[in-house]
Amino acid sequence: MKLESPQKEIYGKERFTALEAQRLAQEIAFGPVVFQVSRLMVKFGIFQMLSDNRQGLSIDEVAEKAGLSHYAAQVLLESSLTIGTVILKEEKFFIAKAGRFLLNDKMARVNMEFNHDVNYLGLFNLEESLLNGKPEGLKVFGSWPTIYEGLSSLPPQVQKSWFGFDHFYSDNSFEEALQIVFANEPKTLLDVGGNTGRWAVQCVSFSDDVNVTIMDLPQQLGLMREAVKGLKGEERIHGHGANLLDKDVPFPTGFDAIWMSQFLDCFSEEEVTSILTRAARSMDKGARLYIMETFWDRQRFETASYCLAQTSVYFTALANGNSKMYYSQDMIRCVSDAGLEVEVIHDGLGLGHSILQCRLKR
Repeated sequence: MKLESPQKEIYGKERFTALEAQRLAQEIAFGPVVFQVSRLMVKFGIFQMLSDNRQGLSIDEVAEKAGLSHYAAQVLLESSLTIGTVILKEEKFFIAKAGRFLLNDKMARVNMEFNHDVNYLGLFNLEESLLNGKPEGLKVFGSWPTIYEGLSSLPPQVQKSWFGFDHFYSDNSFEEALQIVFANEPKTLLDVGGNTGRWAVQCVSFSDDVNVTIMDLPQQLGLMREAVKGLKGEERIHGHGANLLDKDVPFPTGFDAIWMSQFLDCFSEEEVTSILTRAARSMDKGARLYIMETFWDRQRFETASYCLAQTSVYFTALANGNSKMYYSQDMIRCVSDAGLEVEVIHDGLGLGHSILQCRLKR
């Protein structure tokens, strides 16, 4: 594995002093406690009330405003004080910078909800998942082989957090992505793994000439139909049910563009190559295939690389047991093995997406 800047400079050397490393080790050891305390500081409104009261609040004042006992407020505040999300001055608590980020940063809130509702219980089975190559943590919700077959049956709050996480990252890249894809003025577009049709809706709104076909599991197409009902351009959004893991299932032909957004990270390298190979067989020389992913090694900021590498563990424990947020060169190798070549790479879209624009090898 070869890293480019800035990851090369960050991950190629020791980043912490001995004291910082010792502190980090204990933060890791108490990670579940830190997470739940911080989540409840948001849920109970304590960070918000500390933000609203710049003169600070005592333990009793926090307890009264939050509807908690003195004991409960004290436990949360003392824990938060040592975590670093609040400050204590003259017997008054104040919100710290990290607390403000947990309160106001949409990405932090989306990630926290996703990890609590979707991942938290299932991560207990991460060890089994790594050893067995299966999403052993998924059994906390049901007996499906992957989370995708069970999406429509997940508890409502779990569904909400799952889709909230998925849509938050993709939606922030759509405006720029539309400019890239429609530079070639496609009239027919195949949206592979189109989920609830958010990209398809964007496409038919952007261009009055395009027809979009979503290729996904039949149960996902049912969710899509409900989601696009009554929206402008609905009549130009079509469905093509298929199990993309079946190597014998071909891709439909005749499309100017094939779109895969936050899709291939749901599969192992072998499966990715199979999917791309079948996509390549359906393409003519003028067609283009667009892969939009958040590659952890192509991020501008290290915090994004950190978040993406941790998200890989969700795929291991709950999603399917064998995929991840990809290292870009691994994906490019799969593209090449499938008979395609990367024509251009567009980086820095939205919150850190890249688009690999691919064509048939010449």
